[in-house]
Amino acid sequence: MSRVDVTPAAAELVRELTEQHGPVMFHQSGGCCDGSAPMCYPDGDLLLGDADVHLGDLDVGLDRPVPVHMSRAQYEYWSHTHLTIDVVRGRGAGFSLEAPHGVRFLIRSRLLGDEAAGSTPTD
Repeated sequence: MSRVDVTPAAAELVRELTEQHGPVMFHQSGGCCDGSAPMCYPDGDLLLGDADVHLGDLDVGLDRPVPVHMSRAQYEYWSHTHLTIDVVRGRGAGFSLEAPHGVRFLIRSRLLGDEAAGSTPTD
């Protein structure tokens, strides 16, 4: 069961960003200078390690899925939720690929059902 999804509008933007930058990936930011936002990077630009959790992959209609990651420490707080990546107008984070487009990705969350709350993400 996937813990992540994407809205049609966000999927369209991901396709555009992939056309411009090549394959992309998301990392759910834990705060600091960019707040708590899903950050979109060229795949491989953000070094991942044992402190990161692979939440799942987004199917946005490309040749390959778009991976979504989160820090393991932050996952402890979000483990009971299903996350949906959406996009809205507004200034995005300076480090995320959508920033120059006048939009920003954001997370919409909902509680997981009892059957999914005990499941673990893929590593």
